[in-house]
Amino acid sequence: MTDERNFRSSYYEKVGCRGVEEKKSLEILMKEKPWDKVKLKQFCLRFTVPAAYRNLVWKVLLDILPVYADSHTFVAEQRSDQYNDMLYAVEDLQLVDMKAPRSEILLAMWLLENEERKPPNFPETNYCSADTFIPIANTLLELYENEVDVYWLSKMLTDVVWNMQKELPRLKEAFQTMLEKEDGELYNHLVEVQALDKLPLTKWFNCCFAGVLDETSLTKIWDKICSGAPKILSFVAVMLVVTLRRNILKAKTAEQVLKCVTEIPEQCEEVVANKAIELWQYYAQPQNDTLAKK
Repeated sequence: MTDERNFRSSYYEKVGCRGVEEKKSLEILMKEKPWDKVKLKQFCLRFTVPAAYRNLVWKVLLDILPVYADSHTFVAEQRSDQYNDMLYAVEDLQLVDMKAPRSEILLAMWLLENEERKPPNFPETNYCSADTFIPIANTLLELYENEVDVYWLSKMLTDVVWNMQKELPRLKEAFQTMLEKEDGELYNHLVEVQALDKLPLTKWFNCCFAGVLDETSLTKIWDKICSGAPKILSFVAVMLVVTLRRNILKAKTAEQVLKCVTEIPEQCEEVVANKAIELWQYYAQPQNDTLAKK
């Protein structure tokens, strides 16, 4: 029976139906009353959330919806009312050109909502909420048609990044340590051409790679971020650089290296995401299990 199950799982992966058993496991968790958030986080840390359930799962993980499924409809209506109130307010107060890109309108709503809760100053990381919110919102607008969901998910992911600012030095340190361990030749080359400290790590981390990787690849990474594991961003950065190693090793200046990492071939983006998750799970899973229980 075990061999048959393993054969089926292997077959499912080959024909593009990966995660059939994982989907069933998630559906069992979603039938619990109330949902067990710890188990839900642990599931998302170990597996990729099926696309059909991702929107809902993210909203519960990010406290947009409660763990009580019976209350989802009511709370969703309240979130929609809040969204409409904010949209009306930014238009009525002329805080944004309503013909602007949708992500800019959503940002104006977020800024108005957070007017009394000014983001703390993080001069060492050059943090700017717009540089986080807009790329994330643009990615979510590609994923979901419901702008209410896009607004709330953008808002909560921006809060995740905001709360992550003090950890940025550790994320950068983890990146360098892991890169040296995984590809010493590449690491030494980056040091030699003085490019290691010029990689746009802060930008990558603060937008959670939105606008850097395509939305299909990003969802796998954001499953982990929504579950409380922002450290995965360091692993994404490592695999991004390693995947582009051939071109980077040809680069003779820091400027040429920066050009390499801003011109990512489309076919490489999902490879980066998948390998980053594999590397992160190999090295960091015990720590992530602890984090998920908090």
